[in-house]
Formats: sequence, C-alpha cells, structure tokens
Amino acid sequence: MSEQKLNSKIEAGLEQKQKTAILLVDDDPLIVESLGYLLRKHYQVMVADSRAKATKLLVEMGERPAIALIDLGLPPYPHKPDEGFALIKELLAQPGDMKILVLSGQDNNVNIQHALALGAVDFVAKPADPQLLLARLDHHLRLREIERQRAVQKDSSIIGQSACMEVIRQQIKQFADSPFPLLIQGESGTGKEMIAKAVHEQSQRRSEPFMAINCAAIAPDLLEAQLFGHRKGAFTGASQEHKGFFIEAGQGTLLLDEIGELPLALQGKLLRVIESGEFYRVGETQQLSSRARIVAATNKVLRDEVAEGSFRADLYHRLSILNVHMPALREREGDCFLLLDHFLSTYSDSVLPFVLDDEARLLWSSYAFPGNVRELRNIVIRLGTKYPGGRIDRALLENELETQLSASELSEASHVLSDEFIKQQLVSGEFSLDDLLAEVESRCIRLALEINNNKVSKAADALQVNRTTLYSRVQKLGKL
Repeated sequence: MSEQKLNSKIEAGLEQKQKTAILLVDDDPLIVESLGYLLRKHYQVMVADSRAKATKLLVEMGERPAIALIDLGLPPYPHKPDEGFALIKELLAQPGDMKILVLSGQDNNVNIQHALALGAVDFVAKPADPQLLLARLDHHLRLREIERQRAVQKDSSIIGQSACMEVIRQQIKQFADSPFPLLIQGESGTGKEMIAKAVHEQSQRRSEPFMAINCAAIAPDLLEAQLFGHRKGAFTGASQEHKGFFIEAGQGTLLLDEIGELPLALQGKLLRVIESGEFYRVGETQQLSSRARIVAATNKVLRDEVAEGSFRADLYHRLSILNVHMPALREREGDCFLLLDHFLSTYSDSVLPFVLDDEARLLWSSYAFPGNVRELRNIVIRLGTKYPGGRIDRALLENELETQLSASELSEASHVLSDEFIKQQLVSGEFSLDDLLAEVESRCIRLALEINNNKVSKAADALQVNRTTLYSRVQKLGKL
C-alpha cells in the first residue's frame, strides 16, 4: 500500500472518531503544543503536565478517555520513569477500558518492557513520526471497539483448566446465591472483576443490575456522594440530585473495587449498610435501605491493612465471610497457552494469528507474567500486530517480555554510581551531590516499597529507618 493510500485510510478512520477523547500527559510545552495541534484535528484532547494533575482531571471528568498518551518522565522527576510507571498503575486501576500508550524518550529496553508489563498497550519512542503515532492510535481504538463488542457477546465462562481455576469455578457456584458479602483478593491484572461478574451472572440476581465503582479512582470527598447519593445543593457543585450506587444497583450486585483504598471515614458507613442495609444520602436525614449484594475486590492483603490500622477489623471480618483468592497467572500451570489461544481467537478480526516455535513456547511457559492476564493479552496483540501470520522464535518473544536485566542493562541502570561517571561529572562542572543522593534515595525507597507491596512499615524495616522518617521522605518524593 502506498504512503498516500495509507495516509488516506488513516485519515478516513480518524474522521469518524472526532469526538473520541484522549488524555495527553506530558510536561514539555513544545511537545504538548505540537501534539495538541496534530491530535485536535481528530480527537477531543485533554492535557495534564503531571501525574497529580492527570488523576485530578480524570476525577473531574464524567466519562473516561479512550486512550491516555503519557510520557514516563514527569515532574517532580522528569529524568526518571518513576512517575510515568506510577501513573500507568493508577490509570489501569480505574474502571473502564482506557488504553495506555506510552510516548517517551526514555525508551531503553528496561523501561519499555516494564511499561508493557504494567499494562501499557504500546510504546512509541520520541521523537515520533506523526503518521506513525496516528496509525497506532487508530489501531488501538479499533481493538478497543472489538473488545467492547466481544464483552457484550461473551458469557461468564472462565478460561483455564489448572487446579486452582477449578477451585475458583466451584467457589463461584457455591457463593453465587449467598446473600452475604464476598471478598475477592488477588494481584492486579488477574481478573477479579471478571470473577465478580461471573458470580452475578450465575446468581438469581442476574436480571438485576451489576454495578462497579472503583474506590481508588474517585476523590475521597466525592466518594461518599457517589456511593450513597446526595440531594441537589448538598455541596458545591451538586447541581442535581444523585441516587447513588446503592440505590441504582437495586437488588443486583455492587462491586466495590480497590476496597483497600476506601477512606476510614467511609468504612464505618459501609459497615452499617452491610449489617442493616441502612444509610443516608449526603444532605438528607431520611433513612434509606439497600438490598444489593456487596462484592469487594482488592490487590492488597487486607489483614496487613488491618494490622497497620488503615482498615477496620470489623469491616474486614464482615466482608471476608466468603473469600475468593484469584491466583496469579504464574500459579496457573498450563493456562498461559489456553489464554494465548483465547486471545488469538478474540482478536482474529484485527490481528492475524501467529505461531510460537518450540523455544518460544518453552519461554512462554516459564515466564512469570508479572502483569498477569492483562499483560498476556497485550503481548498477544503486539505479536499479532508486528508479525501477522508469522512464526515467533525465542528472540522475538524475549523482546516483548519483562525478563531479568542483563549485565549490560544492570550496568546502564547503575552507571550514575560508578567512579568514572562521577569523575566525568566533576570535571565537566555538572556534578550535583544533592541530585546524586536524591537519585540513590529515590531508587532505594521505590524498590523497598515495590517488594513490600507499598507497605511503609515493612519498607522501613527493610531500609532500617524509622517509619515516620520514611513516610515523610515518601511524601516528599511523591511515591504514594
């Protein structure tokens, strides 16, 4: 296909998507101006220059954008990818089917693989060719539409034949018609919402609404009004009354996703709803009642949250009467191949199937998939897009996986601590002791938090510092 025809095809597809919303997160004014000029011809573009402003903007929006186009290097550390990685996690934790496309100059293999493992669907290096970027956006919007169509058509079947998934199937049958709350715990990307939907669809409530609210995606001062509702004029900005999720769910199922992020002030009110069904809308004194089945989901270990005092023990015990642990993909022996076939079939309209050779299949079976099913799905899409109908060998597959760092990559990641690097900086007059110490401190804190699931007290023990001291440093670095 000629370049002219390709451009015409892209333009034709884009003209139909003029109202599609895109979130652009970049702190470089020149990038924002040039990309904004390009994208606004086809999309509704919202702009933020930091992680905090991006999450605030999403809270204020009514509908989520279709795609978030984000840079890794964001304030307050624009020369490091930490803020971009944190933003990917935050965006994917929110409800909806927003796609994350990374556009960054920090395009070494380590950063690319980690961004994709977290759940980003694509990585485009800066400076990006405008037509390439438009083509990638159009491609992922098409895939998003296919996923939406499939979601309407699909049933609640669970993909997997491993022993732990058989246990999950039995638990779904056992718990489906129970009136008691259900707690689903598991790592990000394992499919907790899928289990909640399966429980709903196999219950006698299947004809009633299934509603989901993400407790981490809504500002704490607005979350109460979203859950319980509010009357018109109850607070600034309440221009009309809102029934609230408990009323809108009726006698159906209400999924409280990321329940571990529910503010302590609301945990007591939720406990009352669970115990008696009673609650009050914001700004009203009339008592209301809910008959919805409550399902809660979290990637945190709530027992640890209780021990740290950030989650009420009585609420935890009421929520965990019935408990499902969604296993990580690395615990589901053999299921990675079933999921591979499943996603090849799901996206067959847009990406041609590929074949893994013997060495690639061996790597596929041994890879840990830190991003779980979400990561596996994205890898299938990328391979099918890059090598349509092709045969994938081990080398091609390795390029898509977040494998352990090679010796050269480790050297690159730690070069700022080498004597030679420090000497060069001293001679050039560019050395900054404060910047170097801040880099080391930030990296140590980030790693300690990562391996301890963001538990400050455990990270403090690992770093051998006082918890209060670490918490103040974490806040200063913007790690939480």
